[in-house]
Amino acid sequence: MAAGYITKRAVDALAPSSGIIFLWDAGDGSTKGFGVRVTPAGIKSFVYQFRVGGRAGESRRCTIGRYGEWTVDKARKRANELAEQVRRGIDPVDAQQDDVKARAVRKAASRDQERAARELAFSAYADRFLELHTKRATRNSYTFAEGLLRNHAKPVLADKPLPAITKRDIIRVIDSIPHERPAVRRNCFAVLRKLFNWAVSRDDLATSPMDKMTPPPSVQSRDRVLGDGELALAMKAAASLSYPFGPLYELLFITGQRREEAAGLDWSELDRTAALWMLPRARSKNGEGHDVPLSAAAIAALDRAAGRGLDPANQWPRKGLVFSTTGTSPVSGFSRAKVTLDTAMLAIARQETLEAGEEQPDALTPWRLHDARRTLATGLQRLGVRFEVTEAVLNHVSGSRSGVAGVYQRHGWGPEKRAALDAWAAHVDALLSPAPDTGNVVRLRSPQ
Repeated sequence: MAAGYITKRAVDALAPSSGIIFLWDAGDGSTKGFGVRVTPAGIKSFVYQFRVGGRAGESRRCTIGRYGEWTVDKARKRANELAEQVRRGIDPVDAQQDDVKARAVRKAASRDQERAARELAFSAYADRFLELHTKRATRNSYTFAEGLLRNHAKPVLADKPLPAITKRDIIRVIDSIPHERPAVRRNCFAVLRKLFNWAVSRDDLATSPMDKMTPPPSVQSRDRVLGDGELALAMKAAASLSYPFGPLYELLFITGQRREEAAGLDWSELDRTAALWMLPRARSKNGEGHDVPLSAAAIAALDRAAGRGLDPANQWPRKGLVFSTTGTSPVSGFSRAKVTLDTAMLAIARQETLEAGEEQPDALTPWRLHDARRTLATGLQRLGVRFEVTEAVLNHVSGSRSGVAGVYQRHGWGPEKRAALDAWAAHVDALLSPAPDTGNVVRLRSPQ
């Protein structure tokens, strides 16, 4: 075992042999335990050998680094630092292993942070949630959730990683939605809760930031039903509007189907000969396929929609969106279209009251397009249609079609639905074209 003061010249002079050889630091200014190890392949490394606890302790050795990557002076300085650790009772080998583990932990944490920034950024993760989870339900569910996340959650949460999102962030999202839109606030809360629960189920999150959060208050149930006069005004106004909203509104009033389902209607779902709209489960809000019998009035509305290219044989196109301004996406912009419909209704009401010598209305009683669906349901009850048939017409799975009854009652009510919708169409037609009064009652003009 050679010994001598370690210098660059001394290290360069070391030649490899058949076994491992060492040169240990000795002489004035030397560091006890500091040495150079030379392998048979000629690899030279600086080492430090020590005992923790004096002579009774176990002799241990740790590698400082390769010669060439480390200079002699730098390696000796490191050996002195290790000697100081030994004097304090610290095992440099254990400390070195702990340091390696700590570096590995930091590296793993850095990778996790990079993954979180890349894969768990909210906007990107929300898109993945919509594609892998929501889209597998129904297209309407996907469209509904996508709009809520795009319009309300993404502007607030942006690319913040999911693990960094807190309850306070969720509150910021909900508070960004106006209080006068309670349904939107509650629906957005529900979609976000599904998203975070889905992330937990995939081990992308340990816990959801929405745990123990109280949902926004429930929306008070609406009971607005259009009167016969209002329904007649709405149908007349719809008839005055051009494609796509004119015939779309007519179809909604006549069939009572959901707005999104009618707006996304494809010609391939329609059979003119059978007078039937076959709504696939993929587009149904509740995931249930639904056949909608088409009355003569419904067919007339669809004929008007197809009028842009209706062939001489009076056949509808075989495929493509029925109501679209782009040809590739369903019609949108319902808020503006509703304002146009209301404006047309008010204009017609004023003209009719003017002709009748009555006081002209200043405004319409507020109503929503969804009220048309409730109006049809109420109207069918007035016409004596069975409740079960009304539920079937609306494709409701609640009430008579839920629970055990829904499992065992598989009758599709096809003939009954057709009779009900034909009766409803006749009722609406009677409102638009009332039978002439053949009696001798004369309507007096209101006194001025």
